[in-house]
Amino acid sequence: MDSLDQVIADARAAFAAATQPAALENEKARFLGKTGSVTELLKGLGKLAPDERRAQGVRINAAKEAIEALLTERRRQLADAELDARLAQEAIDVTLPGRKRSAGGIHPVMRTWLRVEEIFASIGFDVADGPEIETDWHNFTALNNPENHPARSMQDTFYVDARDGEGKPLLLRTHTSPMQVRYARMHKPPIKVIAPGRTYRVDSDATHSPMFHQIEGLWIDENVSFADLKGVYTDFLHRFFETEDLQVRFRPSFFPFTEPSAEIDMMFTAGPNKGKWLEISGSGQVHPNVVRNFGLDPERYIGFAFGSGLERLTMLRYGVDDLRLFFDGDLRFLQQFN
Repeated sequence: MDSLDQVIADARAAFAAATQPAALENEKARFLGKTGSVTELLKGLGKLAPDERRAQGVRINAAKEAIEALLTERRRQLADAELDARLAQEAIDVTLPGRKRSAGGIHPVMRTWLRVEEIFASIGFDVADGPEIETDWHNFTALNNPENHPARSMQDTFYVDARDGEGKPLLLRTHTSPMQVRYARMHKPPIKVIAPGRTYRVDSDATHSPMFHQIEGLWIDENVSFADLKGVYTDFLHRFFETEDLQVRFRPSFFPFTEPSAEIDMMFTAGPNKGKWLEISGSGQVHPNVVRNFGLDPERYIGFAFGSGLERLTMLRYGVDDLRLFFDGDLRFLQQFN
C-alpha cells in the first residue's frame, strides 16, 4: 500500500476508535498537528527536485484534505451521538416553577490573573495593558526575533488583513512581551512591570488553545541580576500556591530575547503532584539588543524577564487536567470556583 494511503487508513482507524471529542482531537494532532504525520511529509518536500516536489505536494495535500474530511465526519458523528444521549436522558417537567437567574461568578483563569497582579503589585510591579493586534516590530523584531524566525510562519501566527507603516502585516500578538517594549520606551528606569493579557497562536489540544493568557514580567535597572529573578519568581510561586512544599529549578534553555535563558520548573514536595517536575515559565536576562530596542544603554542597564501561562498556573492550582474546560462554558465546571 502507498505510504499516503496508509496514513489515511491509519487516520480513519484512529478517528473511528476515538469515542470522546477530547480523544479525537488528540488523534488529530498525530496526523495534522505541528509534528503530525502529514506535516512531517510536507516539511520533507524541500528536499525533492522541483518536478517531484510539485507532484508529491499535490498528493500530500489531497491526503490532508481526505484526513480533514474524515475528522469532520467523525466530529459530526460524536456530536450527534452526544446530542442523542442527552435527549434520551433529559426531560423537561413543564409543571415545575421557573428558575430565577443566579448570580455570576469570576472565571478561574481571571481569578489567577487577579491573584498574580496582587502578588506582583505588593513588591512594586506596575501592570501594563496594550493592543492585541500588534506590529511586526513590537511582536518580533524589537524582541530580537530575526526575519526568518519560525514563530513568524503561518503555522504559529494569526495575521490580519492590514499592514503597518513599513508595509508589514499586522498580527494577533503571540505573547504579551510587546507590552514590555511599549512600556519600557515610555518609562525611565527603574522599570518593574508585568503584562497580563490574551495572546494567540495556531495551536489547539488538551494543553494548548488558539487563544490563551500570559503574564510577562520585566525588571530593568542598573544592577538587577539573575539572582533577583530567582528570588522574585521563587517567592511568587510560594505565595501563589500558598505552600512552602515546592522546589524550583532553573534549567538552561534558549530564547532570542534573553541571554542567558532558562526554563523554570517546579515540583511539589507534598500532595497529589508530589515528586513530578513541571515546566512553569520561560525566563532569562534581557538580551542587550532588546535593551537597546527599549531605548536604553545595555552597557548601563540590565535586567530580567519571564513569561508564564495563566492557564497553566490555574490548572496546577485547581487540579484541572484539560485546558479546554476553561473555554467550554459549562456552568457545572465553572460553578466549582464560585
